[in-house]
Amino acid sequence: MPLLAPLSDWLILYPTRKKIDPYGASRHLIPFKKKHQLEAWVARSPGAAHREPEAYVLEFCGNASRAEYIAADIAWRWGKHPVEVWVVNYPGYGGSTGRATLKSIPRAALTAYDALSVHAGGRPIFACGNSLGTCAALHVAAQRKVAGMILQNPPPLRHLIIGKYGWWNLWIGASAMALEIPGHLDSLRNARKVEAPAVFLLAQQDELVLPRFQKKVVNAFGGPKRSVHFAGGHNSPVEGTTAEELHTSIDWLWLQAGLTRKQKPLSHHVPAHQVSLQSPVAVETTA
Repeated sequence: MPLLAPLSDWLILYPTRKKIDPYGASRHLIPFKKKHQLEAWVARSPGAAHREPEAYVLEFCGNASRAEYIAADIAWRWGKHPVEVWVVNYPGYGGSTGRATLKSIPRAALTAYDALSVHAGGRPIFACGNSLGTCAALHVAAQRKVAGMILQNPPPLRHLIIGKYGWWNLWIGASAMALEIPGHLDSLRNARKVEAPAVFLLAQQDELVLPRFQKKVVNAFGGPKRSVHFAGGHNSPVEGTTAEELHTSIDWLWLQAGLTRKQKPLSHHVPAHQVSLQSPVAVETTA
């Protein structure tokens, strides 16, 4: 990364380009700007294994993750619901060309949505994300029509930087860094604009995005919402009881989006590459 790059890019983004096993997901390239491309990894839920999807999911990764890591898992998360999942690598990550910058993420997110919208042919699109990915997803939902959202451990970036890291530099350095965050990634502002329904998946022991900061995004969200709280850290896998409660919440999200077709239930079998976690959960719903 160039020496003159914003400090926020250095401290927040952790891009990698190494080859990763996509666990059966397929690669799709999206033209980006004049000479670049975005890499998306595509997988279908068990409910769409033998028929066409009824909806699509556009998923954005955390700051140190990759689409290849999570595409198959996100598809499995949707279980009986027939969806096709597109997980996007940010510029500078994996096969997405260009530099890894926060400034590039909002435009990349909208470009990915617009490409998926053409492919979807009018079928609903859910915008989802984990950690930094929730900032991209909320930007999309504030600018485009989405059927619903799943937002895991959402950070209000500017508030998080100042509130968590400001004390040791008298808030001077943290304030300067917070000002570098693109306005399009202001999750509080974007959340207020969204009218689509959302499921918030919130780790109670999150050491990176502390629960009090996650709550700011939840409280700001303008649409119907349901929160699933689970005992885990920022990178804890969503398994066991937590996964069962999340599946119930996805059923609610599906109905909220007007997708009412009944499906046969699936068992909560976990893919072999996932690690099981039993966690107590609490679910809150706001109409």
